[in-house]
Amino acid sequence: MNNRLETFVKENRKDFDVFEPSASLWAKIETGLDSKKKEKKSVKLYLWMSAAAAIVVVFGLVWLYAGKARNHDLEIADVNAAAAQKEIQFASLITEKRDSLAIFASANPDLYKKFTDDLKKLDEDYERLKAELPTTPNQVFVVKAMVKNREIQLNLLKQQLLIINQVDDYKKVNQI
Repeated sequence: MNNRLETFVKENRKDFDVFEPSASLWAKIETGLDSKKKEKKSVKLYLWMSAAAAIVVVFGLVWLYAGKARNHDLEIADVNAAAAQKEIQFASLITEKRDSLAIFASANPDLYKKFTDDLKKLDEDYERLKAELPTTPNQVFVVKAMVKNREIQLNLLKQQLLIINQVDDYKKVNQI
């Protein structure tokens, strides 16, 4: 079939070349092409506008989230600088005393476990207060409670170390 079509076109080539399309036909084709080009541009513009809107929305959400997260990172120093200084002092002393307490852990593991359980409860209270700080209306009160918690932890550690020293002294005296 394909071969017959080729033969027909070759035989009637001159008849096909005689008829040329009119100028109005070329004008219609040209206007049709122009309208298709304009539609393509509007589609591209629509896609670009959609992408830009999506980017603006994403940046807006990130900005809101970052602002909200920043509010939750409220520190004691933001509320009361003097209290923050005390809290830092207590925290460093607590770390030092905990290290000293850990040294005695091998000699008295049961006693050490009881002591650390008490400290864990105080730590949990401190973390709860720290989480409340950004949302509470009376931040000064919460900061004072946080500092008081650290002070109690320090006093507890001092007492625990004193007890451990007394137990060790008692063991030494009884061994002699």
